[in-house]
Amino acid sequence: MDLSSDQLSIETPELVAIEMPLAGIGSRFIALLVDYLIWGAGFLLLFFLAVLLLPGIHAFSKISAQWAVAIAVFIVFLLNWGYFTLFEAFWNGRTPGKRVARIRVIQRTGQAIGLFESMARNFVRYIDQFPFFYAVGVVCVFVTKQHQRLGDLAAGTLVVRDRDPETPLWGESGSRTFTAQLFAPSAPKPEPQAALNLPTTGIARLSAADLEVLEGFFSRRLDMSLATRQALAFRIASAIQAKSGLELPEGASIETFLEATARQLRDLARLQ
Repeated sequence: MDLSSDQLSIETPELVAIEMPLAGIGSRFIALLVDYLIWGAGFLLLFFLAVLLLPGIHAFSKISAQWAVAIAVFIVFLLNWGYFTLFEAFWNGRTPGKRVARIRVIQRTGQAIGLFESMARNFVRYIDQFPFFYAVGVVCVFVTKQHQRLGDLAAGTLVVRDRDPETPLWGESGSRTFTAQLFAPSAPKPEPQAALNLPTTGIARLSAADLEVLEGFFSRRLDMSLATRQALAFRIASAIQAKSGLELPEGASIETFLEATARQLRDLARLQ
């Protein structure tokens, strides 16, 4: 793995380097602000419910005020820690705020973050918050080469920027000229992979791990140079063909073959 000032370069098992831009302090601040607005709204709702229910609970329980405060603090901790932990672990390294800021958490190897890494980085979050509003975390982001706070260092994670597929300036259904509205729009052409059907016997030899490799390639290919993208697609297609016995259909590109393979693998998984 190599790193420039703001660019992460990860070498895949296929020995092809993939470059991913690191998230800066600005995008991370936006994500955190959105997350705390959402979390704060949920906390206020629970607070008002507690205010309504506490008199009734107090009438039937002899819990002391100290115990009530301790339980409330523990619940707040679980809600705060669980919000970030569960979203990052089960939503591809994203919280709602990170989705808005178009960033996500990954492992240093480039793989998706798991529950253990998410638990570790968000437990250390409370140290990053000292002495006020993530002062320790901000200093760590500035002084570390990989823009990591203490939680990232403890869990072995990084925060990177996502690049969404580009859309036309006028939208998918818009037109570039005023006169285009005078003519009936032509029917959209079907995707090449949608018309490509590969032998089911070959698809059945592939596994969920193969689908994960394909999905990883599709999600990152827009961030690659053309040469890197073609080289990685060729390596993945060769591995898929060797395992499944599938042949590249005549007239189909390698990426069309990979997209058709992924589509049929998803369909097969739904049927099982």
